[in-house]
Amino acid sequence: MMQMQNVDVVIVGGGMVGLGLAAALKHSALKVLVVEGQLPDPQLGEVADNRVSALSLASQQILRHVGAWDGIEARRLQAYDKMAVWEQDSFGHIDFDAASLRQANLGHIVENRVIQLALLEAIEGASNIQLLTPARAKSLQSGPAGALLLLEDGQAISAKLVVAADGAHSWVRRQADIPLTSWDYGHHALVATVRCAEPHEAVARQIFTPDGPLAFLPLWQENLCSIVWSLPAARAEALCTCDDEQFNRQLTAAFDARLGLCKVEGPRSAIPLTARYARDFARERLVLVGDAAHTIHPLAGQGVNLGLLDAAALAEQILQNHAAGEDIGLLANLRSYERWRKSEAARMLAAMEGLKRLFSGANPLKKLVRGVGLRAANLLTPFKEGVIRAAMGLEGELPALARPDWTVAATKGSAMQAKGEKN
Repeated sequence: MMQMQNVDVVIVGGGMVGLGLAAALKHSALKVLVVEGQLPDPQLGEVADNRVSALSLASQQILRHVGAWDGIEARRLQAYDKMAVWEQDSFGHIDFDAASLRQANLGHIVENRVIQLALLEAIEGASNIQLLTPARAKSLQSGPAGALLLLEDGQAISAKLVVAADGAHSWVRRQADIPLTSWDYGHHALVATVRCAEPHEAVARQIFTPDGPLAFLPLWQENLCSIVWSLPAARAEALCTCDDEQFNRQLTAAFDARLGLCKVEGPRSAIPLTARYARDFARERLVLVGDAAHTIHPLAGQGVNLGLLDAAALAEQILQNHAAGEDIGLLANLRSYERWRKSEAARMLAAMEGLKRLFSGANPLKKLVRGVGLRAANLLTPFKEGVIRAAMGLEGELPALARPDWTVAATKGSAMQAKGEKN
């Protein structure tokens, strides 16, 4: 019979959030195991991957503090220092500028694979972290003393805490029978890489069309953008399968030809959009992070940022409990994390739902109200600054790792402690 391996934390899922958590624990005395089915190809293609993230300044701080930012910079990324948002066939628009906030930029557009590769590099050589790949979980049981995870190859892992970082269709969440509140947006996100006639000038742009929002995110070449186009499912599928010339024409028209003629490069894909919110983010010996706990509409690009903040907050909770000699897997010791992150996820879900409803429909009166509202918001500097500062992760209750003044010692108290006192 295969020998049992004992660890403190087993993370199921080696994506951006799971690896972010592992990297945040690499300087601790905790024994951490990451279980991942498939590692990404380290060779980046000439054409950008379709899956990209708009990393906030808070996410950048987390990635810098866990040692992954240098790896991202060594590969490819694009800072953006302005945002332009407008509605098609309307006078309404709102613009954001990093300079007005005394910041170098508003964030960075980075391919998800680049983030994942940089995080893999960050945990390489960490004596307390083991990466098991390719490996898949087969069964999970938990009891008062700990959790037992069996893998498909017969390996058995005993852990004080199991972390579900295995995405929106989380196997771990299903095994634990955690109910999910979800609703289908009825839209797909069409993602692709396009080359534009005009340079993007490091500006992230989003237009609200009657079909749904269309974002052009600047990439590392001056004419290259990643698009995220929210469309009714049938239209998204049709645009994925039509020829390039037809797609280019429809995309350019939908974007008001703001960057001239756009030409698609590489494949297009459409991802069904569903909002999800787990009823519990923590159970005895089990905790959910990232998409396993929540998924939101991509119109503000906050999904990955929310997940990385989960990872940083959970690392802080685990380290604080461990330093105090507490059992890191007890539900009672995970409550602060759960309250904090459930509240943040619910707030973000509500904001995305509100935005989506506000900008859906082509009713002339509704369009007029939206136009007036956008123009007013653009002129109200304090309001506008508050919105963008929150999106950048410069305000609110942030985990220690997400703050510029972070030190290793800071993770033992700080935001989580304050949160515990408040609750």
